[in-house]
Amino acid sequence: MSDKDYYKTLGVDKTATKEEVKKAYKTLAKKYHPDISQEENASDKFKEINEAAAILGDDEKRSQYDQYGKTYDQFKGGQGFDANDFGFNFNNMGGFEDIFDTFFGGGGRRKRGGPKRGSDLRYDIEIPLEEAFTGVTKTITIPRLEKCSKCHGSGAKSESDIVTCPDCNGAGQVKRVQRTPFGMIQTQTTCGKCQGTGKYIKDECEVCDGTGLEKKTRNIDIKIPKGAEEGTNIRASEQGEAGEKGGPSGDLYIVIHLKEHEVFEREGDEVNIRVPISFESAVLGDEIEVPTLDGKAMLKIPTGTDSGTVFRMKGKGLPHLHGMGAGSEFVEVYIEVPKKLSKKQKELLKAFSKEKKKKGLFK
Repeated sequence: MSDKDYYKTLGVDKTATKEEVKKAYKTLAKKYHPDISQEENASDKFKEINEAAAILGDDEKRSQYDQYGKTYDQFKGGQGFDANDFGFNFNNMGGFEDIFDTFFGGGGRRKRGGPKRGSDLRYDIEIPLEEAFTGVTKTITIPRLEKCSKCHGSGAKSESDIVTCPDCNGAGQVKRVQRTPFGMIQTQTTCGKCQGTGKYIKDECEVCDGTGLEKKTRNIDIKIPKGAEEGTNIRASEQGEAGEKGGPSGDLYIVIHLKEHEVFEREGDEVNIRVPISFESAVLGDEIEVPTLDGKAMLKIPTGTDSGTVFRMKGKGLPHLHGMGAGSEFVEVYIEVPKKLSKKQKELLKAFSKEKKKKGLFK
């Protein structure tokens, strides 16, 4: 193993993850960067931690170092440490953060502060089962950011107040020369005055304070389809918040919730209901009226129907949300025992019971 201990240089264990190596390097690089450090021999120390990061920040080189003890010099055939070996392009670097990103897979320059898509919004709405059956159009009220009515999203008091950025001359990037252990390096970073746009607003819009956006409340009509289920998600394109600097608006997502019904219990596209029938209807058979989601319907009760019998009424459930047709309504009947009987009814029942006993209970 080489006498160079890169793990010790960065102050991490040999089992350290790449993120832990990355964090240690960043802390030490800031501490010993020659432009800001007051430490003695900061340049030499900065060179050491960069060399360690070049090995431990690369999976293949770290593996070889752990297995064979190869140092950076050995990777380069004994030619010594050279900053160019890290893959730096000094003419296009963006400063310390870009050096840091070069070791650990980050990008080069930062993105310009150009147009940005607006945020998506969510609205939860509760509807009764009947409206899920028929479908319905609802008007909802949404608070959201919209383009400023005064400046139309520019953020400026007037068009003449939008000028070329004086700091970067419209380039969106500024260059500076800095001293490093590798010599003088020219770096290029995002312009702080215009945030990379190349434009600068001299006098901001008094309505939106230069943001180009203002808070408004908007009424939006939303069509809820037939057969909507609990959690059905409806997307209203570009009805979210307005984008920044001319970017597109976000979307609005409406999430459907169903109120609990007093009579029906829903299972997918099917509905269940319990309906009472009289003793005589169960014994003699009958045709009864039962509620459905679109009104009333007649149901035939056969002679000798037992309590708990379930009948299927095809097509009386909810419409299929993503297809043709509809589910069924399942009707469970139960025999309702009368609480009060007239004298005549009692006599008839007694006569019926007496006759039943003569024939036997199961005949």
